[in-house]
Parts: sequence; C-alpha cells; structure tokens
Amino acid sequence: MANDELVKSENRDFSFRQDHFTGIRPNYELFFGHDYNSAFEQLLDINLQIGASYEGNEVWNHLQKHNVNDGTKEEACLDVNQNDGYLSFPDNDDSGTSEIDKSIVPGATGAIQKQESQDIDDNLELEVSQSIEFSQKPVMASPSPQCWSTDHEMVVGMEFSDANACRRAIKNAAISLRFEMRTIKSDKTRFTAKCNSKGCPWRIHCAKVSNAPTFTIRTIHGSHTCGGISHLGHQQASVQWVADVVAEKLKENPHFKPKEILEEIYRIHGISLSYKQAWRGKERIMATLRGSFEEEYRLLPQYCDEIRRSNPGSVAVVHVNPIDGCFEHLFISFQASISGFLNACRPLIALDSTLLKSKYPGTLLLATGFDGDGAVFPLAFAIVNEENDSNWHRFLSELRNILDVNSENMPKLTILSSGERPVADGVEANFPTAFHGFCVHYLTERLQREFQSSVLVDLFWEAAHCLSVLDFKSKINKIEQISPEASLWIQNFSPARWASSYSEGTRFGRLTANVITESLSNWIEDTTGLPIIQMMECIHRHLINVLKERRETSSHWSDVLVPSAERQMLAAKEQSGVHRVYRANETEFEVMTHEGNVVVNLENRSCLCGRWQVYGLPCSHAVGAILSCKEDVYIYTESCFTVENYRRAYAETVEPISDKGQWKGNDSERDSEDVIKTPKAMRVAPRKRRIRAEDRDRVRRVVHCGRCNQTGHFRTTCTAPM
Repeated sequence: MANDELVKSENRDFSFRQDHFTGIRPNYELFFGHDYNSAFEQLLDINLQIGASYEGNEVWNHLQKHNVNDGTKEEACLDVNQNDGYLSFPDNDDSGTSEIDKSIVPGATGAIQKQESQDIDDNLELEVSQSIEFSQKPVMASPSPQCWSTDHEMVVGMEFSDANACRRAIKNAAISLRFEMRTIKSDKTRFTAKCNSKGCPWRIHCAKVSNAPTFTIRTIHGSHTCGGISHLGHQQASVQWVADVVAEKLKENPHFKPKEILEEIYRIHGISLSYKQAWRGKERIMATLRGSFEEEYRLLPQYCDEIRRSNPGSVAVVHVNPIDGCFEHLFISFQASISGFLNACRPLIALDSTLLKSKYPGTLLLATGFDGDGAVFPLAFAIVNEENDSNWHRFLSELRNILDVNSENMPKLTILSSGERPVADGVEANFPTAFHGFCVHYLTERLQREFQSSVLVDLFWEAAHCLSVLDFKSKINKIEQISPEASLWIQNFSPARWASSYSEGTRFGRLTANVITESLSNWIEDTTGLPIIQMMECIHRHLINVLKERRETSSHWSDVLVPSAERQMLAAKEQSGVHRVYRANETEFEVMTHEGNVVVNLENRSCLCGRWQVYGLPCSHAVGAILSCKEDVYIYTESCFTVENYRRAYAETVEPISDKGQWKGNDSERDSEDVIKTPKAMRVAPRKRRIRAEDRDRVRRVVHCGRCNQTGHFRTTCTAPM
C-alpha cells in the first residue's frame, strides 16, 4: 500500500475531521515515508493523528507534553523545530538529524508539510490499520486531498447514459480511490470488474436497463481490504483516459504540451504517467479536432476556388506532380495584399522560407513588402513539398505574374533574399530588371561558421551599415588586418549586393530578409502540426487581423508622415538649425557642419553623406537646404512615407472564407484520377553512428511498428500513409 495512505483499522480510528482544517492561518500536515516503526508507534501512543493538520506551535506543545523532543538514531524519535513546527527524522548516518523539505517533491515524506487550509467532505475518512508497512525508498508526496473526493463514490442503483459512460465512471473511481481493477466481463449488456489486488473481495457488476440505453450498478460485493496501490502509476490510466482528461484543455489550447499534461494529471489525479502516454493521448484528441490530413489535400482545388470566390482578384493555385498526382505546390496571394503593395508600399520585396512541422512536412515560401512605417506587409505565400530549384522558380513565376497584371503601377523593384543558388536563379529568370540584394544576417551566419569570430561579424555588420564608401573601406581594412582570409572570403560577394554605401537598389536601410524570424514567427508557430488547409487558414486569419488593426490605427493619425518617418523628420529639422547653408546654384547647396562640409542636390534628392539616398527621407543637411529656400520639406519625401498612402495600403480588406462543409460536396464531382494525393515522404540521409567495439557482436532486438506492422521502426517514426 502507499506510504501516505491510511486504511481502515478495527481498533484505531484516525479519520479526518472538519475541525482539523478550520482557521485562516497556514497549518502543517503530517506525512510518513520512512521505516521508523518505533517513531510511528510513539506517535500513536501520544494521539497524534497521521494525516491530520495542526498549527506549528500546537504540534510542538503536544510533543513537548509527551517528552518527544529529542532522540538517538536507534530510537528513531522525532526532532521538531520550535519556531516553525518543522518535524524531521534522524538520518541513516551518524551525522544527526536531517530536515526534510516542506515542499511536496519526490521523497519529501516524513515531514510536517505546509499547505493552505481547505474544506474536506464530512464523509471522507482516512483510517489507519494495525499493520502498516513502510518502505525505506522515498516516494512522491501524497497528492492533494481533492484526488480522494467522494464524487467518484459508487453505489448500487447509480445509472449511466451508456456502457462507455459506465466504464469511464468506474475507471475514474478506481484512479481517484487509488486501487486497480481487472475486467471480468464487458459487452453491450453488462460490465463486471474486481479489484486486482490478490485476496481483496471487492467486486462490481453493472448491467443494461431493459428497454433503455442506460446502464446501472446492480451489485457491489465486499469492501477493499487491500489498502490500494503503492506506486504512482495506474493500470486504468490508459491513453484513451489521458485523451478524455485533457480533451477540453486541448480544445482551448492546442499547444498544450505533453509535459504540461503530465503535470496537470499529477496535480489533479495524483498519478504519474510516462511522456509517451501523454503524447499519444494528445495526438488522439488532436486527430479528432483537426481532421484528416489526407482529406485536406484532396480539398485543395475547392479551397482555391473558394479563395477566388470570396476575394475577387486573388490568386490561388495548386500544382501536383503530373506523373503520380502527388501534391507539390500551393500558391496564394490575396487581392488586398497585391493592391496595397503596388499602390502604397515601398518598392522592396523580401523572400524568406521556413520548415513546417507536420505529418507531411513541407516548407513555407514567403514574399513580403514593407509599408511606409517599416512594418512587414505579407504579399504572397506558398507551401511546397520541399525547397528546391523547381519550387522556387514556380513561386517567383507566380509572383511575377500577379505584379505584371498591374504593370502600370509596377515600380522598379529591389528584392532581398538569402542569395542561395535556387533563389538567385529564380530571381534572375523572373525579375531580370530588379536589383537583387543579399540578406546581411544570412551572410554573417556563414562568416561566423567559417571563421568563428564575433569580432569579424561585428565589423561586417558595421561595414554593411556604413553610408559612405570611405567609412566602408575603413571597416574592410580592419577586417583584413585581423584575418586576411576573412577579407578574401568577403570579396566573393559584391558590396553592391549587401553594403548600404554601394547598393544600386532602394533598400530604405533594410539589410535583412529573414522576416519570418523577425516579425512573423508567431504566425508560423500557430500553424505547427496542422493539416495544410487549416495551416493556410491560420495564416489567413492573422492577415485579416493585421490589416484591420493597422487600418484602424492609422485612422487616428493627424501628421503628414507615418509616425516613424515623422520622428526622423522632426529630428532632422532640429539638427539643421546649427548648419550653415550656401546656395551654389538652383539645385545644389553646400552645407557646413562641425563634422565637415557636404553637398546637397535637391533635383537628384541626394546628399554627400548618403543618408537621403539610403533611407528615402531628407537628412538634416537636405532639410537645411530646403528650408533655406522656404520650401516644404514634406514634398521631398518618398510618397510611401505619407499617412495618405499608408491608408491606401490597408484600404482593401481580406474577406473570410466559408466553412469547408459548404464546399466539400464538390469533391464528389471530380474525377478520381484528378484527386490530389499527399506529398511523397522525403528521404533523409541517416546519421552515421559509431559502433563501440563491445557492441559489434551484440544481438539487436527487432522492433515492430504498431501502425504498419513492419520491422525496423516504431509507431512514432512511421512514415507509411494512414
């Protein structure tokens, strides 16, 4: 039996009483977990009830009254701290007594443990038998008394809605009351079970009520004499039981982790399960909540039709392998995103990708623009079976098509990416006139892997941010002095691709393309493990909310420029007050500052410092020149920075899509040969594993999969289709 459970005795009654838990001050609860029989007998003699609660000073006074305040190891007496009512046993070595932690942790037994006052049902009794065995092995502390509630009490005549409800209720009672049972009979009309402990007479029989679906308890034979189980697991805590317990929690929070499930079950039910049980229980519920992965691949054509119907002008296409009909590519771009980007966003596109964790893993390809305030503006999405040359080329081809349709508004683009070969080839083939810049974050990661130097990485970032060629060369010279090899490595990438001072395109100071990591990580996190349509719908809902929130926010702006640009303009105006401006001709000005002289050309919208060209907003030198002509500085800013254009970017709305139940019927009209199949599983090269000399001749156990019944892998790693 469990060390912290108390069972019935004929001679002694140590039942919980309501008055043991009265009062509002914290009290102390007494538990036992060590094999100190003499100490236990001594407690019985002085009428201290095991499991009862006392205030610290009350315990101390009671023990002092019976001269229980000290003892040797052989006597195994109790040692109590007078200040806090803290009780401990002497340790097994000669070092004297050792206090046990008050918190409820593994092994925290044999101590007076602190807990808040709580009400206990009057009918709940915990009684002590004459023969109580104690194990010297520490066990986890007793679960809270709520686990032993009488809600699970079984009485003759109790009715249940059906056979499953009956079995479930009896199983919950067994878990709550800490005994295991064995099923004797179980069919559509009856259920019989008995206590699994040897010699225990407890037995229950339930049967179906005639002419009704309900079940009722017919007989309960005997009472438990076994004392319950002594371990923290439970035979009745099956995977299905775990699934039933956490079903509501998972509906509220699909990201409820197996580790959190284990903690919740232990807190409420007082039993400890394996991680795999929690994981399998969660997967069972999630399978019912999210539906079939395979069904959603078949519904992709209807889903694309629904997007085009509910959002006219949007592009939604799905591509399959022409040979076997397996899924390869899904491309989606909403009309609101296309219109907003072309009419009001910066002429800058960032390309990024990320792996998706699901039953059928894939990759999300993403093209984003940037609004006037610098926020990410999602333009197009694609889910592909793998990231390769073909899928990148197809994605960029679809992206070019949606922009070419609106070519009258098409600006000269700057495209940022990681610069990897599949992306670079796709950009060159589909956007030959666009400037292609590289992501500095990606380059610094490669530099760090090559040379393992944070100093070189910092200098590389500083060189990328330099606005003048002179400052850029100074940083590169420092890199060469530290590592000539690193300087040669950097020369493999043209500065025009990554350095602000050499950039041929308009990057607006944007040096990175990893927008998923920076801004959209929560979008992707919410899609983890979902089927493909639900995955895209999660992104779709995020897009609806973002466009709506930014549209509402901008309605309260009263300045000419968006907030970030307005702040920069005000700072430039303030700094221009100390500049001296000399006009050379109609368009050129010489501006003298304490840092030196610079030349500003208003016609070309350029300044020798380079800031105006890089960021698209007049620098302090340009502002000084503009104000000297008594002109409005705001007419020299890029149109994408105005509040008017910002509102145009978010003027159109992304409409929601009807539930798939309303368009699922179209699937029956399609030819069976045209049904989209799930993507092929990608073969991953196995990792090499070193074999120790002593393991070479060892006979390996053959494992079998519970899904496909094949050898060599487990159910959790099975890739066979359902």
